[in-house]
Amino acid sequence: MIYTDDPTRLMLLAGLACSYALVCLAPFLRQRRKRLAARAAQGGADGSRQWIVAHASQTGNAAELAEQTAHSLRLAGVTVRLCELSALTAADLQGAERVLFLVSTYGEGDAPDAAARFAGRLMGLELPLAQLHYAVLALGDRAYAQFCGFGRALDRWLEQQGAQALFPRIEVDRSAELDIAQWRQQLSHLAGTSDAPDWSAPAFAGWRLAERRLMNPGSAGAALYHLELEPQIGALPLWESGDLVQVAAPAEPGRPREYSIASVPADGRVHLLVRLHQHADGSAGLASGWLTGQVALGEVLPLRLRQHRRFRLEGNQTRPLILIGNGSGIAGLRGHLKARALAGQHRNWLVFGERNAAFDSLYRDELQAWQEQGVLERLDLVFSRDQAERRYAQHRLAEQAELLRAWVAQGAAVYICGSLDGMAAGVDQALEAALGRAALDALAEAGRYRRDVY
Repeated sequence: MIYTDDPTRLMLLAGLACSYALVCLAPFLRQRRKRLAARAAQGGADGSRQWIVAHASQTGNAAELAEQTAHSLRLAGVTVRLCELSALTAADLQGAERVLFLVSTYGEGDAPDAAARFAGRLMGLELPLAQLHYAVLALGDRAYAQFCGFGRALDRWLEQQGAQALFPRIEVDRSAELDIAQWRQQLSHLAGTSDAPDWSAPAFAGWRLAERRLMNPGSAGAALYHLELEPQIGALPLWESGDLVQVAAPAEPGRPREYSIASVPADGRVHLLVRLHQHADGSAGLASGWLTGQVALGEVLPLRLRQHRRFRLEGNQTRPLILIGNGSGIAGLRGHLKARALAGQHRNWLVFGERNAAFDSLYRDELQAWQEQGVLERLDLVFSRDQAERRYAQHRLAEQAELLRAWVAQGAAVYICGSLDGMAAGVDQALEAALGRAALDALAEAGRYRRDVY
């Protein structure tokens, strides 16, 4: 018998009923959340209110942040299309309600390779975009005069087309965590959630400096040092040729410097090629001076590996490769050649430029051995100051235009690593002259024209 006039019993019954309801409801809520996330990951069952997360990255930072952004939105049940900026069309922009742009700047204010087609095709047009709400995360480096130049130009163009900013542009200096935290906070407000996954980059680990040697004694250029590092604790982690390391110098722990990895895991160590940077007053760069002179052999320094998807071999693993570079850019190309040698892929052509053969023949014995073994089908070394007239990698490419066209026709991919000023622009012009701009753009779109330049 139930006595409904007893308040204590009524409260007990109500509590039991609520507890039972919560137990029954919890599995339903969990399943509903999973269905929403799954539907969002698939692009949405009904196709409505799709958000676009578009990225333009040169070394992979913007692409990585874009993936994290899309993942957070999908967990909140938001339908998301994640794409490279150059994949967007005018129709995409005019049909979208919300677009989040995460873009880096290349050199002094230029669009990165992943945005070149978008900038050339759309940003010169006038498009009615009054329906569009957008946000821009601009990545850059304050060492350049045109800090976040492309991100600022994109933001300005969108505003001129009538699009409305969801919040003011957020600028990030060298992947500064506080700047990225602002973006994450704004994203949480937009998505209506505060339980997004942690975006923290992997922690730095201790790596011991096992070897360091000067590569170009007597050179007219700045000193180049070959460094070899091994983990202080644990097994050697895996990476792919084309990947990078970040090193945190004590003088600037929040501004890690990136270097191309010049080795593969089979070497047992991470190899780097670091050029000593000197300022106008003669002082050494904070990071390069520390790595090339201040860190003692056997000392442990903070380092972490980072994927560089835009410069990995990926779908080009079995294609012929044309590798072009200068200076310290030989590091990234050496990593690829090591990977190709292990894989038995011998259709490789290296075009590399430096100052003088007597002092700047970087990894000369290794390159000659690869040529003798057939790993390098063709080796073109260009030394700019060994004759009265300056000659660079782009000049050798221009002379070999017919051979260049033949390799590309046979499916070759082109990888460029080295200096942005001079070399990268000159090589791009030589390739355009030999292949045509439309063909070069098509190679880039197909992932067969990749650059890691700085």
